[in-house]
Amino acid sequence: MLLASVVAYLLVSVLIGLYVARNVSSAADYAVAGRHLSLPIVTATVFATWFGSETVLGISSTFVEEGLGGIVADPFGASMCLILAGLFIAPKIYRLNLLTLGDYYRVRYNRAVEIFCSACIVVSYLGWVAAQISALGLIFNVLTDGAVSQEWGMVIGASVVLIYTLFGGMLSVAILDFIQMVVIAAGLVYIMWIVADLAGGVGTVVDHAEAAGKLQFFPEEFSYVLWVPFVGAFLTMAFGSIPQQDIFQRISSAKDEKTAVRGAVLGGSMYFFFAFIPVFLAYGAIMIDPATFEAMVSEDSQMVLPNLVLMHTPVFAQIVFFGALISAIMSTSSATLLAPSVSFAENIVKNIYPKMDDKALLLTMRISVFVFTIIVVAFAINSESSIFEMVESAYEITLAAAFVPLVFGLYWSKATSQGAVASIVVGVSSWLIAKNFFPSEIWPPQLLGMVLGLFTMIIASLLPQLIEHRPALRDGVVHPH
Repeated sequence: MLLASVVAYLLVSVLIGLYVARNVSSAADYAVAGRHLSLPIVTATVFATWFGSETVLGISSTFVEEGLGGIVADPFGASMCLILAGLFIAPKIYRLNLLTLGDYYRVRYNRAVEIFCSACIVVSYLGWVAAQISALGLIFNVLTDGAVSQEWGMVIGASVVLIYTLFGGMLSVAILDFIQMVVIAAGLVYIMWIVADLAGGVGTVVDHAEAAGKLQFFPEEFSYVLWVPFVGAFLTMAFGSIPQQDIFQRISSAKDEKTAVRGAVLGGSMYFFFAFIPVFLAYGAIMIDPATFEAMVSEDSQMVLPNLVLMHTPVFAQIVFFGALISAIMSTSSATLLAPSVSFAENIVKNIYPKMDDKALLLTMRISVFVFTIIVVAFAINSESSIFEMVESAYEITLAAAFVPLVFGLYWSKATSQGAVASIVVGVSSWLIAKNFFPSEIWPPQLLGMVLGLFTMIIASLLPQLIEHRPALRDGVVHPH
C-alpha cells in the first residue's frame, strides 16, 4: 500500500506537470514562467526548491552526529542566503528584466565574465542535483526493501523529475512546488506530532538534546582553529549560494518587484523553521529506540529517519512522510536540473550561435535539461560523499568566482570589467591551489578565494583609473592628463 501510494503520487505529479506545460511556448515561459507568478507561488517555489534531501536526511543526520554547530551551513547559512537575496539582490535584479543571472554579468561587465561565471554556476549544481538523485535512489531502495537497488532507484527517480521539467520548465516547476510545499508542511507537522508522542513530548526531546550537548551552537573556545571553519561553513552557504540561477529564476518569475522581494524573504524564513522538524524527528528516534538507532548512526545516519517512520508509525503516517520526503526531493531536483540547463543554453550555447531564435533557444534548453540529467545520474551513482557533503561543497566555486562580481556590480559603481575578470581569475586560482595543494581543516579554500577576489576586484578596478588621472612629468614640470 505504501509503495502503491508513492507511485500514484509520482504519476499525479507528472500529469500535473505535463498539463501545465501546455502553456509553455517561449524561452521566457520556460526559464522564468513568463514573469507573472503571484506571492504564494513565489514563496512556495523558493521554499520547496531549497527544502530537499539535504534538509530532511542530510541536516537531521548531521545534527545527530555533530549537534547544532554542525549544521551552521544549512539551515542557518542557507536561510540567510534567501533572506539576503530577497532584501538586497531581488530589487536590483528584477528591474533588469533578464532571462538568466549570466545575462547580468554580460550587461554589467562583458561576455568573458558572462561565460566564465555561467560555467561556474553550471558546475556548482552538479553536487546539489546529485544529492537529490542519491536520495531518490535511497528512498526507492528502502520502500522496496532492497528489491530496487539504489542505482536503479536513482535512474527511476531522475526519469520522473525529467519528464515534467523537460516539457514544462519553470512554469510546471512552480505550480508543482506549491503543491509540494503543502504536502511537505502538512506531512512533517503530522509526523512530528506522532514522534513527539512516542518520545514523551517535545520538551523531553529538547531537554535530552541539551543534556547531551547537541544544542551547543557556537564553538566552545574563542580560538581561530574553531571559529574560522565555523564562519567559513556559514559564509559558503550564505554568500556562495546567492549567485545561483535557481534564486534568480524565482525572483525574476514574480509578477512585480515587491512580490519578488517578499517571496524570497518569506520562503527563506519558512525554510529555516521547517528545517528543524527533521532534526527533531531524527533525535527523537534515538530516544524511542536507542539500541537500534544509535547503531544505525554509526553505520549510516541518513537511514535513521526513514527507518524510524517504517518501524514505529502506522501505514498512513508512512504514506504521509514519504509523500512529504519525495515532494521535497522532487521540488529541489526539478529546480536544480532546470537552472543550470537554462544558464548553459542562454549564456554559453547562445554565445557560440548568436543568431539563434527563440524557438531554437527553447529547444536547446530542453536538450540541455536532458543531457544534464544523464551527467548528474552518472555522477551520483559514482559519488561516495554523503548528501550533506555534496550540497555543502556545491557552492564553493560560486563563492570564489561569482559572488564578488555580482555584489560589487550591483553596489559599487566603480567596478569594472577588468576588475571582475581579475577577481574571478584570482578567486578561482587561489581556491583551487589551496584546495588541492594546501588542504587545511581550518582555513576553507573557498573563503580564501572570496577574500582575495574581493581585494583584487577593488585594486584592478581602481588602478587603471588612478593611472589615467595621475599627473605626468615632462621636462621637469608636472602636467595634468
